[in-house]
This record gives sequence, structure tokens and C-alpha cells, in this order.
Amino acid sequence: MFPTRLLRSSTVNANEIAHFSRLSAEWWNERGEFTFLHKMNPVRMQFIREKLIETAYDEQPEEAVDAKKVEVLAGLDVLDVGCGGGLLSESLARLGARTTGIDASESNIAIAQHHASLDPRLGSNLTYKHAPAESLLLQSKRYDVVCSMEVLEHVDNPAMFLKTCAELLKPSGHLFLSTISRTPLSYFLTIFMAEKVLRQVSSGTHTYSKYIKPSELLEFFQSYSSHMPSSAEEQRARNDSRPWITRLYNGEPTRREAEIRGMIYNPLSASWILAPRGAWGAAECNYLFWIRKPDLDML
Repeated sequence: MFPTRLLRSSTVNANEIAHFSRLSAEWWNERGEFTFLHKMNPVRMQFIREKLIETAYDEQPEEAVDAKKVEVLAGLDVLDVGCGGGLLSESLARLGARTTGIDASESNIAIAQHHASLDPRLGSNLTYKHAPAESLLLQSKRYDVVCSMEVLEHVDNPAMFLKTCAELLKPSGHLFLSTISRTPLSYFLTIFMAEKVLRQVSSGTHTYSKYIKPSELLEFFQSYSSHMPSSAEEQRARNDSRPWITRLYNGEPTRREAEIRGMIYNPLSASWILAPRGAWGAAECNYLFWIRKPDLDML
């Protein structure tokens, strides 16, 4: 499971928020502090689109799904947790998703709102809120898709954060994460090289002990269950819960329950590559994670 010293009572780390708030003006500078995220964004969107199309193929007749349809997200309610300056949020909205971006940094939200205001086409389906994810649990609204990219390695309580994201999903909703694995390779690339040697990322951006291994995410969702609310009028004959991941094969989940895909940076082309499924060693540093919330009414 996750490193025990990260298991605290809140997910928001004030030092992390202050760090990224100081950098907020750099969000839309493609050659600045967040250049790697700008280059990573197309790969993140590729993975999201591919998984949504794949699940559509699983659930609908093949002829009913157009894999080339650009607006595969059209009409879906999508939440971008830790949206920063809005790199992913704007991409989601442009594909037709009704997108809400939230961030614990007020200055990040201000930058995101300003940049979105420059494109009037985004106004109808993109909104931003200065709020931590936990605050949304008090509202009734739930989402078809929850994304949280490059956030998990910055929170103080990853278990609470994952539970919050999970609870904000509708039944059968999709959770997309991207983060960094806790390996010697990831320390060398993201801290020693990126921060200390090349100084392409500000010192202190990453904390190695906060990195999360893919196996730790799998372990978490093997034990995490969805629960159906019960009432005196409606009693279930069965136990209305099941883990999000029911079994592993050779350490891997079934593709309909969860998936891990590595992202590899190619310095020669200055671009990110989405590694093939099961590629050896591809998730030793940056990786994407997808999981689907069970719909207990369908079981």
C-alpha cells in the first residue's frame, strides 16, 4: 500500500499549493516550466479517447461506434481535479465534454479562467472552481469521467484522495490518473536530471517518497469497494458491494476493469510516446492509469 507517512487527514499540502501558485504565470508558456506537460497533453488525451472508444465497442454493436468520431466525449460530465492552468480541461472541453476544472490554488484557477476567456467557444461547456476535491462530495452532482493528471504525487493522503475521486463518479464512470512510479529510474529522470542537472523543472517540484507505484494503485482498488445506499424500504438480499478490481492475471487487471500504460519521453523528438499494453519496463517512471467504477445494478 501507499507509504504510511503520507496517510494524513487531508489531501491538500499547503507547501505544494504555494509552490505551484508561485509558478502559475508559467502555465501557458510552452517553453517554460510546464513544457513537459504541454508535450504530454496529447498523449493523455489519446489514452482517454482510446479507452472511451474501447468501452463503447464492448457495450455497443461495432457498427454503432465511430472510432474516428472526434467528439467522443460529447455530452459527458467531466471533472478535472487539480486542473492547474487548464491544459487538460481545455482539451476535454474542445472535444465536447461538459468540463469542470478544480484546483486548490486560487492563482492557478485565475490563470485558467483568463486563458479560457480568450476562446469564446469554451464558454458554454468549461467552468473552473477554486476548491479541493473533498468539498464537491457535499454536492449531489456526480461525473461520467474524473481525471487527475500529475496530481497524485503531490497530495498528502493518496488513499483519501483516491476515495474522493471514486465517490465523485457516477456508476460505470471512468477514472483517469497519471503519475510517477517510485523507482530508481524515476528519481534519476524526474529529480536528479530534470531538477538538479538540466534545471528544466524547479527544484522541489517532486518529492520521491510521494511517488506511487502502479502495483500500489492496483492493491488499493482490489480492496476498495463501491457501496449502494440502502434504506428501510429497500433491502438487498445480497451484499451490494464489490472491489473495483476483482482479480489479477500475472499481476495485471483485466482490460475491462483497469489498465496501466507507460509514457516514455523521447529526447530526440522532444515528444512523449504512449507505450503499448504490457510493454516491459514502460511504467517505471511516468504512467497513466484507468479504472472503471462498477455499476452494481448491472451485476
